[in-house]
Amino acid sequence: MRAVIQRVEKASVEIENQLHASIGPGILVLLGIEEADGKEDVEWLAGKISRLRIFDDQNGVMNLALDEVNGEILVVSQFTLHASTKKGNRPSYIRAARPEHAIPNYEAFLKQLEQETATKPQAGVFGAMMKVSLINDGPVTIIIDTKAKE
Repeated sequence: MRAVIQRVEKASVEIENQLHASIGPGILVLLGIEEADGKEDVEWLAGKISRLRIFDDQNGVMNLALDEVNGEILVVSQFTLHASTKKGNRPSYIRAARPEHAIPNYEAFLKQLEQETATKPQAGVFGAMMKVSLINDGPVTIIIDTKAKE
């Protein structure tokens, strides 16, 4: 699993010109799932994100986790995070999981995040064409890949 985590003032997802989900201060997680991902990746990544200390404390130091600031979460599936651009100019998405593998892992990730944090994550719709809006706070953007834990 690969995630791009952005600390946001607010974020939202529109589908077919209708607001589908929105959050206030917290994190936006763009989530890519590959065929090799499973339960261990889901659990590790959700735990890592929930404990990530990327919010400012009273001294302006990034020292607080999501729950400590009562932050919200918005998760958006994004298979393009597994794009390969090694050959040519057209990205290949061969490593991205097919829906029959990705959807159960996406749903498990949402449930695991809810267990790890004090908030129920908002989410986009897997496979839908979405318009994602955000105001990045900082900006703070972090990339985590479960295949690169060490």
